[in-house]
Amino acid sequence: MAVTLKDVAERAQVSRSAVSRTFTDGASVSEKMRRKVEKAAQELGYSPNALASSLTTGRTKLIGLVSNNFHNPIFLEVFDRFTRRLQDRGLRPLLVNLSDETDPENSVRMLRQYSVDGVVVASSTLPPGFAKAFRDAGVPVVHSFGRSSSTPQVHVVGIDNVECGRIAARTLVARGYRRLAFMGGPQTATSTQDRYKGFTSEMDAHPEIVISASFAEDYSFDAGRREMLRLLQSAPAEAYFCGDDVLSIGALSAIREQGLQVPNDIGVIGLNDMEMAGWESIDLTTIHQPIEQIVNSSIELVVAMLDDPERYPEARIFPCHVVERGTLRP
Repeated sequence: MAVTLKDVAERAQVSRSAVSRTFTDGASVSEKMRRKVEKAAQELGYSPNALASSLTTGRTKLIGLVSNNFHNPIFLEVFDRFTRRLQDRGLRPLLVNLSDETDPENSVRMLRQYSVDGVVVASSTLPPGFAKAFRDAGVPVVHSFGRSSSTPQVHVVGIDNVECGRIAARTLVARGYRRLAFMGGPQTATSTQDRYKGFTSEMDAHPEIVISASFAEDYSFDAGRREMLRLLQSAPAEAYFCGDDVLSIGALSAIREQGLQVPNDIGVIGLNDMEMAGWESIDLTTIHQPIEQIVNSSIELVVAMLDDPERYPEARIFPCHVVERGTLRP
């Protein structure tokens, strides 16, 4: 049978309340009492019940981690980093899939049923209203990979997608390409909108260069592949900024299937620098998004909000840079 708090109290010859205080963060207990209880617990193999502890402290230590694009391999890395970092801090991640969710209020109700202490919205495609709905419900929230703003309504941690669009445009112009194209993700995604805005604004300074734009259904390999196959039916551009690594990899598959070579016939640059982008068979030139820094900063903010829920919202924006590989000409 499982060892109980009562068993530990009897072994240590103390009251059950003393055992409870020993395993409750912030509770008052003498060092002598703590050593005595911990020794008895270790001898018996006792582990405190997290759910029972939450009834005493009023905190579950659950952090909702919500996202809506499980088709994009980049989020395997994102979820891996988030879950490990949260667990390192003694918190428990609750992973929630919002792929088919359109009403933020449904998400708020679901997570409140689990009494989460805080929420991280990890998405570059969910509208800002999703994160704001949690804030309005009194739940500490951080929007990771969200849209940058000088006056954020919630904590936002991510990158400047407009600047990333400019970086991609400058890179392609510097390589001598004269027919350029933007192939983005869904048009409704703020990340797509901002990357396209940056790309076209940079190209305003180069009227001699022809540009075009198209959009895939979502950020996925299949969507990128389908869109590039469609584009190749007519005169393709010399180089594409695909706006996301997984779109780029789908595009590369379509280009090579049609008997064209990368970068000799068509150049491709992506965004994210996920692990797959560096595989020898892919070798994608891309814009590095500092995922580790974004994850660490997001957790730092959500932990700080547990003690100070009224903390004033801030935007933490990290710089990006081009990672040179083999899908653009020198």
